[in-house]
Amino acid sequence: MKLYPIETGNLKLDGGAMFGVVPKVLWQKFYPCDENNLCNWAMRCLLVVDGERRILIDNGIGNKQDEKWLSHYYLNGEETLESSLAAVGYTPADITDMVITHMHFDHCGGSVSWNGDRSGFELAFPNATYWTSRQQFAWATNPNRREEASYLKENILPIHESGKLKLIDDEGEFIPNITFKLYNGHTEGQLIPHINYNGKTVVYMADLMPSAAHIPMPWIMAYDTRPLVTLEDRERFYGEALEKDYILFLEHDLYNEACTLQNTPKGVRLLKAGKLAEFIA
Repeated sequence: MKLYPIETGNLKLDGGAMFGVVPKVLWQKFYPCDENNLCNWAMRCLLVVDGERRILIDNGIGNKQDEKWLSHYYLNGEETLESSLAAVGYTPADITDMVITHMHFDHCGGSVSWNGDRSGFELAFPNATYWTSRQQFAWATNPNRREEASYLKENILPIHESGKLKLIDDEGEFIPNITFKLYNGHTEGQLIPHINYNGKTVVYMADLMPSAAHIPMPWIMAYDTRPLVTLEDRERFYGEALEKDYILFLEHDLYNEACTLQNTPKGVRLLKAGKLAEFIA
């Protein structure tokens, strides 16, 4: 098995929204912002190559939206999904499994592309089976008012209409060496892949913990629909992560690809952060 971080570019989001009730005077010590209070965030995906399977987890924001819509997010960075896949020797057509942790636009926008004459949409990964949770798909196709702007029909419905979408109801190993676990709070049925890599467990954190700066328990996003549930699920996850020495792969942390945790008198805190390769060597 080989693991490849796949950079798809960055976006800027308000620091207050990303850190919720935590005051700026605290969070800015750990994650910088500009004069407009905007922080720069990665949209980092993970390619898992295991035998004949090439599994991509999340796929960034995509390129279907118009310039006005995209301008709200100040996209930056030289990498794209296609260029990052090419850098490790693959194309979107090589992907066999497309795992979507949840269907917010910055996680699944690359799932679907314009067709050749831009008259409609087609799957960006034509040979892949797409995976997400049934709970999340139901949430995404009948969104609440708070999340509605994050669920774009053009990112979601073409996958379902293709017949290539598999919805999971329970936790388990649906792909060899990858176990799906479900967490709520940020959104319903967020699917968090746990990857068995040479006896180690690498966990793709998605929005359960967007960055290493979010490790302290109350440091959760204002975007979370049920923050108290996020706290409960994080506490459950942290217990497992500490007991089993999980390596946490960070989707949105611009500065760190991965990290580990430790218990301290002040609660769970960062042990080490850096490149994924440093943890799995």
